[in-house]
Amino acid sequence: TLPLLAAAGIEPLENPETSRKLIIPTTRDDVRVVIVRATDAPTYVQYGAADIGVAGKDVLIEHGGDGLYQPIDLQIAKCRMMVAIPAGFDYGHAVRQGARLKVATKYINIAREHFAAKGVHVDLIKLYGSMELADAIVDLVSTGSTLKANNLVAVEHIIDISSRLIVNQAALKLKREKIVAILDAIAGVVGSGEAKS
Repeated sequence: TLPLLAAAGIEPLENPETSRKLIIPTTRDDVRVVIVRATDAPTYVQYGAADIGVAGKDVLIEHGGDGLYQPIDLQIAKCRMMVAIPAGFDYGHAVRQGARLKVATKYINIAREHFAAKGVHVDLIKLYGSMELADAIVDLVSTGSTLKANNLVAVEHIIDISSRLIVNQAALKLKREKIVAILDAIAGVVGSGEAKS
């Protein structure tokens, strides 16, 4: 996100990686950067603690996206939401219509919708790692090296994921000129491919 912001003329005055501050001033007097967990970004924007934020599509789907405007796919942090299984597991047999499958994931809503659309009954186990308790996992995959290292195989693509710019809808109405200027600057950077890192 930092190269994208810099290309749009917004640079933190302190390094977010080393600063202990959670709110960092920028080169623009009217913009501050708030450092939060990725999963909290939609909540901060939804409730007006931040006017604009960045969140992965995965986080937005799980969060629900209520009260959020998602005007720009930033084309960064690209990966795929996949179903993975232990090597040798008969996934085709396990997901036949009416079957029941144990799935470990932190993406409960995405997994529930995916398997419901297939007519597969799932017992969802909310986990942030390890899958010894399940037949399959639903997780983000970038290169696949972590799957290979753990003797897992990606068997099904659910959705492509990338980071999105999110905006509080009320802030967009109340601070339209200021926010639209930032959105236009960032859209111009994304459109030009200038911020690729």
